[in-house]
Amino acid sequence: MPFLFLLFLAVPVAEIAIFIQVDSLIGLWPTLGGIVLTAVIGAALVRAQGLAALGRAQAQIERNAVPINEVFTAACLLIAGAMLLTPGFLTDTIGFLLLIPGLRNSIGRGMLGLLKRGGRYTTFTAGPAGPGGPGFRGPYGRGGGVIDGEYETVDPGQPEKPHGKPANDSDPDAPTSLPRKDGPAS
Repeated sequence: MPFLFLLFLAVPVAEIAIFIQVDSLIGLWPTLGGIVLTAVIGAALVRAQGLAALGRAQAQIERNAVPINEVFTAACLLIAGAMLLTPGFLTDTIGFLLLIPGLRNSIGRGMLGLLKRGGRYTTFTAGPAGPGGPGFRGPYGRGGGVIDGEYETVDPGQPEKPHGKPANDSDPDAPTSLPRKDGPAS
């Protein structure tokens, strides 16, 4: 918590100091023009890279692959867009750095390494459910199958009743007939 507080305090102070320095070098209007220009260029770049990442993610989903890299890219582009639209040269620099794919990939690999070392990373793969169908495999192997069905409690002392007919007429929840495999029950 103190780190975030210091960050929210330090960034605006640094931006103001940079504004003063740039203003003394090139003047007020060129400084303001530079801020607006970086926001416009940054927004166009974020939009183009975001649409490309979306297309790659959709292609991976169509191939039944999990688009992890594209999700990370989208998160980086979201942060980059926020940084580029925030007035300031320091935030614009961070935003433009996040638009560089190689740097973004290096950050992603570093974060993944930190997660793996911290024990907070697990993998999963989608695969066949049951024998040969779609399903989920967690970090501990294949999960148990789920079978949807109905059951009926049978009392060995009671005579058997015809399948689908209620044992007594006072049970409102008992089915009156069950559908047959070759069509609806009559």
